[in-house]
Amino acid sequence: MVGKIFEMRNVSVVRGGRRILDSVSLDIGKGESLAVIGPNGSGKTTLLKLFRGDIFPFYDPEDPPEMRILGRSDWSIFDLRRMMGIVSMDLQERFRPDTKVFEVIASGHFGSLDIFRNMEVTEEMVRKTCEKAALMGIEDLLDRELEGLSLGEMRRALIARALVTDPEILVLDEPMTGLDIVMASRFRRMFDILIGRGVNIMMVTHDLADIPSGIDRVVVMKEGRKFSDGSKSEVLDAEAMSEVYGEPINVEAVDGVYRMYPG
Repeated sequence: MVGKIFEMRNVSVVRGGRRILDSVSLDIGKGESLAVIGPNGSGKTTLLKLFRGDIFPFYDPEDPPEMRILGRSDWSIFDLRRMMGIVSMDLQERFRPDTKVFEVIASGHFGSLDIFRNMEVTEEMVRKTCEKAALMGIEDLLDRELEGLSLGEMRRALIARALVTDPEILVLDEPMTGLDIVMASRFRRMFDILIGRGVNIMMVTHDLADIPSGIDRVVVMKEGRKFSDGSKSEVLDAEAMSEVYGEPINVEAVDGVYRMYPG
């Protein structure tokens, strides 16, 4: 595949003597979006942490792992944070409740959790902050404090923050958690719009219904290994999901949105 964002070969993560990620290989090409799914403990969160540089692979000198981002293996954590936009549940809890929406979005320019005195917010940064707020439909909320926002508004602010540096890929960690069925549907449509505008998305989720129709590639994790990797129609069937979750599972698809429920 020409023009890869991310390359991983034979990567494992060991904690307490146990392999929580076991010999995983994965490529993500430029212009490609994908979803990573699996039950709790399957390794999908560990994979995400590797991707964003929070943890490092286990090194076996006899069979060394390989990880490259945009063809390089020497990125600093600050480079990575500028190169990828990250939206996670834990991030929204780390901002002070009196932080204004403008400050949340603009902080994405610095990879910080606020705008501090030693940081210069340039006119171009202000323009980009307002541009991404408008893209998320929250341009009228820039002067509002976080404690007055709904959960959906907060998530939109975090997505605008993640997009403010025009990253190579937008990484979404369980982005629908806590949203009601109507708001979750709106977010799926919003992600489809972003994909249509050329934004690459990597979504980590446990719920098939979270995956927008614009994402067709799905990586399924089970017990620290990559169980399957392919299109929705190839990997999201009742037999495969029943094997992954260890219980009878039914799978249905309506207008490109998949759902699963106990069989």
